[in-house]
Amino acid sequence: MVMNKIKKVDAIVQARYSSSRLPGKILKKIGKKTLLDILISRLKRSNYIDRIIIASTKEKESIKIKEICNNNNVIFFQGSLENVLSRYYECAKKFKVQNIVRITSDCPLNDPKIIDKVIDNYFTKKSDYATNTLPPTFADGMDVEVFSFKILKFAHKNVETKFDKEHVTPFIRRLKNIVKTNVRDENNNSKLRLTVDYYEDYQTIQKILKKSRLNFKIDYKKILKIIKKNKTITNLNKNFMRNDGLINNKGQKIWSRAKKIIPGGTSLFSKNPDLYLPKRWPAYFSKTSKVHIWDLENNKFLDMCMMGVGTNVLGYSNKVVDKEVKKIISKGNLSTFNSLEEVILAERLIKIHPWAKKVRFTRSGGEANAVAIRIARAYTKKDNIAICGYHGWHDWYLSTNLSNKQNLDNHLMKDLEVLGVPQALKNTCFSFEYNNLKSLKDLILKKNIGVIKMEVSRYEPPKNNFLKEVRKLANKFNIILIFDECSSGFRQTYGGLHKYYNVKPDMAIFGKTLGNGYPINSIIGKDEVMQSLDSTFVSSTFWTERIGPSAAIKVLDIMEKKKTWLIIKKRGLEVKRKWKKLAEKNKLKITVGGIDAIPIFFFNSKNHILYKTFITQEMLKKKILATNVIYLSVEHKDKHFTRYFNILDSIFKKIRLCEQNILNISELLEVPKSISGIREKI
Repeated sequence: MVMNKIKKVDAIVQARYSSSRLPGKILKKIGKKTLLDILISRLKRSNYIDRIIIASTKEKESIKIKEICNNNNVIFFQGSLENVLSRYYECAKKFKVQNIVRITSDCPLNDPKIIDKVIDNYFTKKSDYATNTLPPTFADGMDVEVFSFKILKFAHKNVETKFDKEHVTPFIRRLKNIVKTNVRDENNNSKLRLTVDYYEDYQTIQKILKKSRLNFKIDYKKILKIIKKNKTITNLNKNFMRNDGLINNKGQKIWSRAKKIIPGGTSLFSKNPDLYLPKRWPAYFSKTSKVHIWDLENNKFLDMCMMGVGTNVLGYSNKVVDKEVKKIISKGNLSTFNSLEEVILAERLIKIHPWAKKVRFTRSGGEANAVAIRIARAYTKKDNIAICGYHGWHDWYLSTNLSNKQNLDNHLMKDLEVLGVPQALKNTCFSFEYNNLKSLKDLILKKNIGVIKMEVSRYEPPKNNFLKEVRKLANKFNIILIFDECSSGFRQTYGGLHKYYNVKPDMAIFGKTLGNGYPINSIIGKDEVMQSLDSTFVSSTFWTERIGPSAAIKVLDIMEKKKTWLIIKKRGLEVKRKWKKLAEKNKLKITVGGIDAIPIFFFNSKNHILYKTFITQEMLKKKILATNVIYLSVEHKDKHFTRYFNILDSIFKKIRLCEQNILNISELLEVPKSISGIREKI
């Protein structure tokens, strides 16, 4: 090294408390020292760094970071939380930093020897930007960048995108007319993680330092020796991607936290981001309106897929419904007394379905299905049930798989494990195929069936009078017929889909569209059947709250006035037609199905899941949420479909090339393929 060529250089370390993936990570301790303490002590051992400046934020928790700075006699600065580039620039400007060493606080083991090599490279090779990450060969956590205040000022003045404001150097790294130099490791160790983004990273650093007997001065080469000697020491964090913070959105970072503290990551399987686009799906929202969702970074997306998993047939945040709910909240939602709205809603549902005489309410579909089964069993005095379709998560339903784990393959997920469901329920619930009357007859004749529980229709319409024949069988053998219309209700008709096919059940269940985003489910049924509830016990405190019924009453008013079912049915037929036309144009084989208000398609290819993932990936780039199904709402307009189908056409063109083996779909995917969802045909 040529010491006399090294000019004054200062280290500016980004440090904030509110990390999306691991909040407060720099304050976590190993021994008696925080990770920030460890980093500062290592930076002080650099031969070239003059001052250490901690560039923090204006969060209230930053007071703890300030205390660490005071204890270590280093400079503390506070700036913008979101605009990191601005924080960095203002910090450098305030302290008149001329040459900057950029270090991040989540790299507690950064080696002063490596830092000095990059600084030396910067000066001796007269670089504008020097680093050890172009490309990275050192372990993640040894990253160093050196540049002048002049180039930082240029970046601060010229960046335009939100991404570039949230990060300090991507703009600088993209500049073409500057001198960039890179320091390489002796071997390529870039897949090793010595940074701290996740709790597993922290655990890994902790293990390494414990192996060194808490030698906070340990150098990089000795760290590598510890890792080489203890081959399993990095198992915890080896699958995390390098710099995934630059790729992952805020929602994905929150998702990584959620998976650690919420079993399954979310309370609804259908909202698992990995069902849509692993590592990219925004996952969490800040607000909604009509057919748009804003993520946590205020990106606006057009929802051309789930619409709240089928709950928002009137569009998101319907002003009339929301106004009614706000009025109810202002008067009180739940009290010692019952709500009048519950009675009014029950009367409305009976008026829409004159065959039914009594109504009971829950707040979720799974609960409603369980209540319906309890009532039916109480009436028939029989335990055994024949099911067709998806009916939730309760023991009675999942017990179908106790005798054979493939029994629910066509109704839920393939090879679904049902640990926790009592073995005593084995052979009490049996599945039959839709449009296969013989499969139902066989169960009735062999299994002493007391209840038939089924969806009216999902992917295909009834054939050969299937529903009417089911009704005849139920009548003949004194079996209770329950139609689960949590998904299908109030989409094809004003009421249940069974009205469309003119088949009356003994009981029916409605949810999703009934509250337009507010939780309300109903079980309606014949008088003598529903009266069996008096012979058992079903009760829940929050089933008596007031918001759900109030929202549902207002939703029914709007539906009846606008005839919403006609609007979305017409839209659905058009979507199906255009999907088929687009597939024919691109010589792709697809199967189009679903009730008209919930159209769905499947690629007739072994690569269906890969293609579906690719659609989601490419649509997301255009700020559209899309997969192979659309839960339609009255707020979906021509302009939305025009935009959607134009983009889908270009995606189908690439999929065609994949089917022709000209392109490789695995190479087109930028993320792992999505996981299989409920009733995914593959």
